[in-house]
Amino acid sequence: MNKRLPVTIITGFLGAGKTTLLRHLLQSSNQRLAVMVNEFGSVGLDGDLIRSCGFCDDDDDIDNRIVELNNGCLCCTVQDDFLPTIERLLLRSDSLDGILIETSGLALPKPLLQAIHWPEIRSRVFVNGVVTLVDAQALSLGSPVGDTKALEKQREEDESLDHLTSIEDLFDDQLSCADIVLLSRSDLIDEEIIFSLKKNILKKIREGTSVLPISKGQIDPSLILGLRNEDSLDDKSFSNSSSLEHDHKHLELVSSSIRLEINFDQGLLLEDLKNIVTTFQVLRLKGRLWFPGKDLPLQVQMVGPRVSTWFERAPLNSWRPLKGGVELVVLSLKDGAKEEICKILNNRIS
Repeated sequence: MNKRLPVTIITGFLGAGKTTLLRHLLQSSNQRLAVMVNEFGSVGLDGDLIRSCGFCDDDDDIDNRIVELNNGCLCCTVQDDFLPTIERLLLRSDSLDGILIETSGLALPKPLLQAIHWPEIRSRVFVNGVVTLVDAQALSLGSPVGDTKALEKQREEDESLDHLTSIEDLFDDQLSCADIVLLSRSDLIDEEIIFSLKKNILKKIREGTSVLPISKGQIDPSLILGLRNEDSLDDKSFSNSSSLEHDHKHLELVSSSIRLEINFDQGLLLEDLKNIVTTFQVLRLKGRLWFPGKDLPLQVQMVGPRVSTWFERAPLNSWRPLKGGVELVVLSLKDGAKEEICKILNNRIS
């Protein structure tokens, strides 16, 4: 059984910093990533910016790993563009660690999320997360878009666009689908304004979604992409000393791992994990749940409030309990998540 590839969707308005973030992830993650770029009207420029960032030494390999979709807004051409493109990329899944999708500034994320669950591909990929970029400087001046004229020009030039959605509704849709919200250009505005923007955004997003200020696209890649090695939970890319830097202030990231041989109630545990995401501001959680009598463990992937689970064979060298067991890695902004999970497990013994 082949491993599922994580698909990460990066959305946000034109000029929010999506390509800058994408370049940083390609340069810093040490992962072999394929990229789908859909920035109608400037797709050639975005493609060149990504190609020139030095993430791949082989020109032929670059052409195989970067796909530019310029037939219009991807959410409106999802059946014509997205499905055949991702099927082509999945032919090379053994040589990839994941797929990144940079959407058009006009895109609604929901059609893409629905497409990932289509029968043709749903057993081969999973949603690794929806990352919404917000231009904090523009938002502080009253609009989520820095250049509304450029956005309207993009809308007028896209003949395939089949949704006439206002900027406000587009913004609400991008936020409502987000698993992580990144406030770009946060270094250009005061801390008090950042606090106010976060407070307003929290009213529009799902409970458990984190809002993080960044500048110049700089962020720990593991927050966006998860663990570097999908085959082994022992090989962790999360560092106990990791931090986010914003305006000379650090936000410490707490990394912890759990390995227990224990029988438990699966349904109750997954619900408890969702609650822990909010309480301890869990950004990433992954692991395996082992059940007595089952050969395959349940794979668990969480980013913010989003949880994906499926049964998949574990590598031969992985830890295996004699009966039931739990193996998790957690990355959070607050300490105490590990202790709370262990407490819950001991209360959920079946």
